[in-house]
Amino acid sequence: MKNYKMDTLLIHGGATTDPRTKAVNFPIYQTSTYAQQALGQNSGYEYSRTKNPTRDAIETLIAELENGQFGFAFASGMAASSCAFSLFKSGDKILISSNVYGGTFRVLDKVFSNFEITYEIIDMRDVKLLESKIDSCVKAIFFETPANPLMQVVSIKELVKIAKKHKILSIIDNTFMTPYLQKPLDLGVDIVVHSATKYLGGHSDLVAGLIVTKDKNLAERIGFLQNSIGAVLAPFDSFLLVRGIKTLGLRMQKHCENALKIANFLEKHKAIDRVYYPFLKSDEGYEIQKAQAKAGGGMISFELNKNYDYKKLCQNTRIIVLAESLGGVESLLCHPASMTHASIPKEIREEIGIKENLIRLSVGIEDADDLIADLTQAIDLAKKS
Repeated sequence: MKNYKMDTLLIHGGATTDPRTKAVNFPIYQTSTYAQQALGQNSGYEYSRTKNPTRDAIETLIAELENGQFGFAFASGMAASSCAFSLFKSGDKILISSNVYGGTFRVLDKVFSNFEITYEIIDMRDVKLLESKIDSCVKAIFFETPANPLMQVVSIKELVKIAKKHKILSIIDNTFMTPYLQKPLDLGVDIVVHSATKYLGGHSDLVAGLIVTKDKNLAERIGFLQNSIGAVLAPFDSFLLVRGIKTLGLRMQKHCENALKIANFLEKHKAIDRVYYPFLKSDEGYEIQKAQAKAGGGMISFELNKNYDYKKLCQNTRIIVLAESLGGVESLLCHPASMTHASIPKEIREEIGIKENLIRLSVGIEDADDLIADLTQAIDLAKKS
């Protein structure tokens, strides 16, 4: 583990130079297999599903950034989450936080349920409620903070305390915050999951997932599953991800600066009923967020009031792109009920607060005033006659 501060580690962490050629940018080892010296003798590499030098570079890097010991790279964020869920067996139950990503709900509800691994949705802001739901079947809690899409904040320390008391695993999706803003392993979390497609890649040009842990036994099990299931990150995407992470610090600073400015603008706008952003002082999670993260991140959600048509707003932005995903340099607009969380049944969406008039904004690194002007004209066009 290199003893560098974060901004230096982003650039000089992991495998920074090729040991053979001394290339400054770690090369893309675009190979499926490796020559062996003799039977049972190899250079540490046999087959690229199992191990690849370029993938090693990103796995080492993310472990260092999260203050972990073991990193694993996957073909998508859902592949990473699915690997984490594959740690469990028939009869086990996982408690998941309300507002998790729709794909997380879908894979548990439609895939792992086939193997009798069950789940229950809990508002983990209520730690007494959470603890009351833990019985002998519960083996883990899986949560996001801030949660997607209502930016609900939970205390990582409190959840870890409960998990350790009951000897169950704590797993966090740290996609929204990245290790630049939030370090869950330092707070005692067992497993950190990322959709690296988002802020870590940062340029909407790759799909990737990551897992990090400090625990050697967990790492051995995760490594076995990664190799056995085989949804590993390809060498070229590993290279792109390392390259993207080099500018993570600069990008996250701008994302956060823009998001706070836009959240303040939206909070005062007559067309907006409510703004969800954890670094607004009016937000119920503000104090917890301030205690466990460096900033509020680049994600905002807001509700249009009944005098405005959310569909028209989504159709009339000029700079902001209507699209799935988040965390790229460009600003993206999303309608959770019909896009990212459409796989969650309507009655559950409504129960956890994902309304039809809810819009999610991934704030990019453009000029904040241009983004505010774009939102202003789109809101004006969305006013009902």
